[in-house]
Amino acid sequence: MSGSIPPNTYVTYARGLDLPTLTRVYAEAMYPAGRSGSSDGWCWVMHDAIAGHGPAVMDLARDITGFRYAERFGGPGRVETVFLASTPACACPNGQNYMVPHCGEHPFQFLHSRGGFERSYFNVGRRRESRRNGDLLIRELLDAGIVGRETPAYDADPDFNADGAVTRGIIAAHFGLPDPS
Repeated sequence: MSGSIPPNTYVTYARGLDLPTLTRVYAEAMYPAGRSGSSDGWCWVMHDAIAGHGPAVMDLARDITGFRYAERFGGPGRVETVFLASTPACACPNGQNYMVPHCGEHPFQFLHSRGGFERSYFNVGRRRESRRNGDLLIRELLDAGIVGRETPAYDADPDFNADGAVTRGIIAAHFGLPDPS
């Protein structure tokens, strides 16, 4: 995957579940997938970014990895998820200078979960990756000049990675995520 997902969508990737189970869980939660698929050990569901649904879709990506679904899936820690959002950064002041979701309408744009907990999460593009929880991808982000003291790509072009596509490509490569299109 190159990191390109359609604009204004949420994609939840899951490893440790099969596709029928993943789509059923989202449908039961009243978030049926618009598109879905599986490849390379991952299955995925895609949703249009509808106002107010983002945080719930993201939270479900975390919850299915933990104790709430442990009996159903054979124990906590068996399922791993990666949630990606291709939504634009909102103009609200939240999330601009702190590591918090932008607002109630906009979830974090990347979330990695296992065992019912967020292992790493942050927003993408325009240097927002520097305000993150977890150092899972720090080496790749440093090497790409997205975070750190030296960011020559941003210095040369202020619009570098503005939409977060470079960061989503790094995330996809790190986890071996299939292209959902």
